[in-house]
Amino acid sequence: MVSRPIDMNQFEFAIVSGLRAAQLMRGCVPRVVREHKHITTAQREVAAGMVVGSMGAAPAKVGKPRLSDLVRLEGR
Repeated sequence: MVSRPIDMNQFEFAIVSGLRAAQLMRGCVPRVVREHKHITTAQREVAAGMVVGSMGAAPAKVGKPRLSDLVRLEGR
């Protein structure tokens, strides 16, 4: 079980982890050592602060948002 960050509520943690897992399944490079399934790897990345969600602002484009519009990688 992966512990979520203290400043993130359960819903946000689940959504951001799910979006990041979708990115990993599409071939994105994991930011932590991948020893588990995609969702566990995504949860570990979010818990470590390497991935954050941009839930506050709506995307500028009209239409369906891309995953990269919703999830931002930290520390590039």
